[in-house]
Amino acid sequence: MAQSTDHVVDQVAQLNAARSLVLGDAALYPQIVNGILPIVGANARLELRRWGADFLAETFASPMLATVQKQELAPTVLQSIQETLALPETDTAVLSSLVQTSASLYPLIFRHIVNHPEDSKTWETMNAVKQEILRKMDSFPCPAKICSVKFLQRVVQVQTPGLIADPRRPDQNETSLAVVPRNHALLAIPLLEAEASGLLDRLLGVFQEETSDPLVVNATLNCLAPLIRTRQSIANKIIQTILDFFPAKHVRPPFTPTVRVGVKSMERTARALLFNVMKKNPSNPLMGKMQAYIERLMQSRLEVTEDASRKRGLPVEPTDGLDNAKRARLDAMTPPLLKIPPLPPGPTSYDQLFTLTQDIGLSSFDVKQLPPDLVVKIAVPLLAQVNPSMLTQAVDAIRNRYETITKEQNLKRQQLYQAATAAAADEDDDYEPDYEPLDVGADASEEAIALAAEDAELEPDLVSLGPFVLPQPPPLTEEEAGDVGRSAVSRVFGMIDAVETTPSPAQSKTQQQLSFARLAGSTFDRDAWVILLTRLATRAPAGLEGGDKSKGELATGKRQPTISDSIRETLYRYILEDFRARLKIGITWLNEEWYNDRVRMKAANSDRGDEDEEPTVALFYDTWVLRLLDGFLPYLDSRDIKVLVRFLSEIPEVTIAITQRVASLAKDPERVNLTVQALMYLIMFRPPAREMCLNTLEDVYQTYEESRPAAGKVLARWRPQALPAPTETAPAAPQAEVQAPPTAST
Repeated sequence: MAQSTDHVVDQVAQLNAARSLVLGDAALYPQIVNGILPIVGANARLELRRWGADFLAETFASPMLATVQKQELAPTVLQSIQETLALPETDTAVLSSLVQTSASLYPLIFRHIVNHPEDSKTWETMNAVKQEILRKMDSFPCPAKICSVKFLQRVVQVQTPGLIADPRRPDQNETSLAVVPRNHALLAIPLLEAEASGLLDRLLGVFQEETSDPLVVNATLNCLAPLIRTRQSIANKIIQTILDFFPAKHVRPPFTPTVRVGVKSMERTARALLFNVMKKNPSNPLMGKMQAYIERLMQSRLEVTEDASRKRGLPVEPTDGLDNAKRARLDAMTPPLLKIPPLPPGPTSYDQLFTLTQDIGLSSFDVKQLPPDLVVKIAVPLLAQVNPSMLTQAVDAIRNRYETITKEQNLKRQQLYQAATAAAADEDDDYEPDYEPLDVGADASEEAIALAAEDAELEPDLVSLGPFVLPQPPPLTEEEAGDVGRSAVSRVFGMIDAVETTPSPAQSKTQQQLSFARLAGSTFDRDAWVILLTRLATRAPAGLEGGDKSKGELATGKRQPTISDSIRETLYRYILEDFRARLKIGITWLNEEWYNDRVRMKAANSDRGDEDEEPTVALFYDTWVLRLLDGFLPYLDSRDIKVLVRFLSEIPEVTIAITQRVASLAKDPERVNLTVQALMYLIMFRPPAREMCLNTLEDVYQTYEESRPAAGKVLARWRPQALPAPTETAPAAPQAEVQAPPTAST
């Protein structure tokens, strides 16, 4: 036995040396893991199994080991974990480490099965491990149960659809149902999603138990944070379950200090989780409920547990300082009782309601006969001498009278309504109309009329009023409609300046750029308002300006201004106010204009009968792209090459007129390189516009001598025939004449 113990000690020492070796060089992990699996398997001694389980949990949680290597090692380790879990293992350390290792392995095995659908054995082994943990987790000791909570969280996270960050690189996306092909041989998406929903309910069941273990509750709350952040489909369900959980209600007396600390820790963990959710997602629809939940936790902290430690409360004292028992002992004077007369039958008036005396002389006296100043002189001394007990009894008596009268009136109204409804039903009922005697209906009608006459004195008749209908507003003239439209456009431009100019990183990750298919109201940032304005200017009036009216306007050369023209003019001025910062808005606008022109031309070509006839459609792209160029080209300098190149590269179409505008920059010697570089970019990266750009560059080369060094290099590559022969040299005199004009101009 001593020899066996010494042998185990030597093996543990060798294993510790191997651990130190891989901690120094992570590249040795595969070799060491494959070497220790036979030693620390299910048939090994407890010390070796404990060391092996701890090492495997440390290996697959280590950030030093690459994910690719972990994915390669996962199938080899899985069989050993299944064999150990199948044993009646009772050691807490072994169980905790094995469950923790399974939690790390599940995403790796899932990704491996996605990429290798033919490896059914590995997936069956992983399912066996999962079922073994789910079957035994309720009987696990507390440390292993906490690790099982982490395993459940990993399974739910993997088997729930996640976001695809980059569809072009599936290996970089998070492991979830979103990466599983629909026709996968082993992974059935509906079954996996249903299993994840059931496991989520089991994970959240700890918040619905009568008694809760603070350690398990805190572990569950900490594991729910990644699910809320990465799985929007189940985030609201998780948050709602947490909002229904109050730790103080899930403990039972006696309220020992240990119980109080546990309740306080659960409250603190729940508050920290909700604070983190509100910080990460300020626009969450449950923001108000989360704030109210946090305030309730902070205000009613440990109310249940503190009740047991509070001292006995103060005794309830009588309102007047003496109770009946003390009056007998102290010989105190008992307050007199006020005799309240009953109300007379029939309708009650205000004087009868407030009359509490039975003296006929006092009740029949008219106070209005006295002057007001005399009434004030009499009332003030009397109120100072009134017994408080008598005054309280009088006020309570009047209050009881008023409540009784109100109840009787409500009862009469209800009876009247029921009688009227029954009479109307008897009149409209065609089934056996002669069954009841005639006098019954007459008596009911007479009773209803009498009750109505009696109630008419108490409530005015409002049923006779007809429905109120607002009159139709007068129609707007064209000028008024135009003014209203322009004011609406100005308010929208005010919203563009008011919203945030740069979106947050979270919005930029989740926002999908869908080009022309993008919804204008999908977000509430500046880009959404710009898209809305440009489409109001281009797409909204589509089909409203065609027909004979458009032909007449094109023939006369005049066109009636519309709200679209007002939006275009406002956009034009808005962009030129700061064209460098708002160039993206201009490009978006011009793309919408070009798209609108093509759609309208296509519709016009399909509607007209003669195919040779040119479509009578007013085109806006060519007009506004030239106006925008003419607006900011004079303000460009030699450092604005990025601005000009971006504009020319992102507009949908480059025309001859646009290249001529760019060529006009060469008139300024300081902006010659700007012209040549912009044209060179179009020649290289916009092949449809290459020929017209080469023609423009050749004209610049021949017209402006300052451009020849830079333009000659471009033409030498793309159009060498436009350059003079190398043998031709200009004489000295003409060269001096060519150099003279720049000197004179400068």
